[in-house]
Amino acid sequence: MKKHVFILFLIVALASNLLFATTPAIASGGTITAYYFHGTFRCPTCKKLEQYSKEAIESNFKDALASGKLTLKVVNIEDRGNEHYVNDYQLYTKSLVLSLTKDGKEIRSKNLDKIWEYVGNKDRYENYVRDEVAAFMKES
Repeated sequence: MKKHVFILFLIVALASNLLFATTPAIASGGTITAYYFHGTFRCPTCKKLEQYSKEAIESNFKDALASGKLTLKVVNIEDRGNEHYVNDYQLYTKSLVLSLTKDGKEIRSKNLDKIWEYVGNKDRYENYVRDEVAAFMKES
């Protein structure tokens, strides 16, 4: 009887470890969030910045998005409760910011400030975002 209880205990313990080991924040030590920040007024260029960012991330990082290692959030900084992002990331215009979080605390961030420079060329824009996200993930 003791042997059966011990084996059952081992099975439960192993199953728990497998379950928690697949959680992205535990397995990798952190998660990355790509924030696209905008205001309430949205001009065509601002909407294009968001569209190109989404397309670049969703088409190049499907596995990371599916696993939860990477998330994409679109945030209106003028909505109540979001004002802190302006100070947190020193925002002065619409921006795409990468943020690494471990144990609920942001470890580092990077503002992809060349999105405005490349918005007139979709391929260059998407290559820039892809390369920057890949490098950020590799360094994390």
